[in-house]
Amino acid sequence: MSSLVAAAIPELDSGDTAWMLAATALVMFMTIGLGLFYAGLVRAKNALNTFMMCVAALAVATITWALVGYSLAFDGDGAIVGGLGHAFMSGVGFEPRDGTTIPHLVFFAFQGTFCIITTALISGAVVERMRFVPFLIFAALWSILVYAVLAHWAFGGGWLAAQGTLDFAGGVPVEMGSGFGALAAALVVGARKDYGRQALLPHNAIYCLLGAGILWFGWFGFNGGSGLTTGNSSVLAFVNTLLTPACTLLTWFVLDLVRNRQITAIGAATAIIVGCVGITPAGGFVSPIWAMVLGVVVTLPCYAVVAWRPRTRVDETLDVLAAHGIAGFTGILFLGLVAQQSWNGAADGLLYGDAGQFVSQAVAAAATPAYAFGMTYVLLRVLGAVMPLRGNDRDEAVGMDIIHHGEEAYITGEGAILITAEAGEAEELPVAQPV
Repeated sequence: MSSLVAAAIPELDSGDTAWMLAATALVMFMTIGLGLFYAGLVRAKNALNTFMMCVAALAVATITWALVGYSLAFDGDGAIVGGLGHAFMSGVGFEPRDGTTIPHLVFFAFQGTFCIITTALISGAVVERMRFVPFLIFAALWSILVYAVLAHWAFGGGWLAAQGTLDFAGGVPVEMGSGFGALAAALVVGARKDYGRQALLPHNAIYCLLGAGILWFGWFGFNGGSGLTTGNSSVLAFVNTLLTPACTLLTWFVLDLVRNRQITAIGAATAIIVGCVGITPAGGFVSPIWAMVLGVVVTLPCYAVVAWRPRTRVDETLDVLAAHGIAGFTGILFLGLVAQQSWNGAADGLLYGDAGQFVSQAVAAAATPAYAFGMTYVLLRVLGAVMPLRGNDRDEAVGMDIIHHGEEAYITGEGAILITAEAGEAEELPVAQPV
């Protein structure tokens, strides 16, 4: 091999590799934080099942990613979807991933954690009524047919990447993909039986705050690792991931005071997520000051949707649409306005002279929700024709913890009471005892 050819092949960098291993672990831990956040938002009788949906994503999405998802996302340069050259992890080894200084295996694992948490995110639309086994099947199919395709569009050489769309860490496949997919899932599965008739309140605000804190902590790996190095882009994204959620949190406080004269813990936890989501597509492309402005801007539409949605018949249980879909949409468009080549080395936004960049971002902001919503809707309709997607009224009255797991998040020792909706009778089952 000539010295010229050798010089063209990137070498592994131990510092970059060490950081990416840490970032991968941080993103993986985010799924546990999400489970805690989601569990606190539901009623006590569904807390364990809700957490288990996130745990299930760790298994299901990891396996689908290794078998075919990674290949569809990152093999080849097809406009819509990748190829099968990396199916069953073929060709994924210790050599540097093309264009990086980290082993291909590390790149595979890092990207896989994104697929895992995105699949877990969409569960927030259907908790408290969707049956567990159909959810497992749906999660496996969704991670392939929706997430992998959108990841290819944005990161794997697909048509959005080809037209110059900027997306630093997943505004397209993770945030808009999960948010608008969640809306479709909520519409297909339908509302909880008590929705609109009684208050369905979060049972543990401390869980929500702790889960949100874990998610914010993990987001430093999520965004900071998306530069794939220890270089400037990762440093910028890391700092912006501190700044944007802080500004969102303070803005949410002000809106809560104006609207309710109280600052709620659930609102604070939601604000943290909204800020982290908003900076996800923009983290490595905007200056720190613009990142702070984004923290304020992204709060406004998300707060409005969170306040408005309960007045509708759309029981999108944990507001994935608002916190992820709308926040990701806003971040993608905001990036088209204020991206600065002097900070990112890639492109300027509309305010810095490049109207074409804003158009490219707007195309992504239109196409991604359409695909995520449409494919999720069709997938669940087909799956629903094969098996029932949700439990009956009796299952919902008892709670999904006992029905699907035979366990409770909180053992009272008094037994689980199954309520028969027709006769109002009670049947007592033994509570699973701790080993």
